[in-house]
Amino acid sequence: MTPIPEEQPAPVVNDGPCIQDLVIQDMEGRKVVGLRRYGTLLQPFNGRDALRDAYEEALDLAQYLRQAIEERDALLRK
Repeated sequence: MTPIPEEQPAPVVNDGPCIQDLVIQDMEGRKVVGLRRYGTLLQPFNGRDALRDAYEEALDLAQYLRQAIEERDALLRK
């Protein structure tokens, strides 16, 4: 695995999209998916354990991140 540098350079201004706007769009999309899939929006006291759901999602995220790192590093070694 690639070592993590202690500090990263400052961001470079470019013509790319605003990441926050992309995340907001993704959240709106997930809202629609959730409403279609479950027939309701995510609300407190919905009968589920939010910490367990979030933890399980975090475990999935860690696996996807590790996969992406491994794939990137393999490509860089070629």
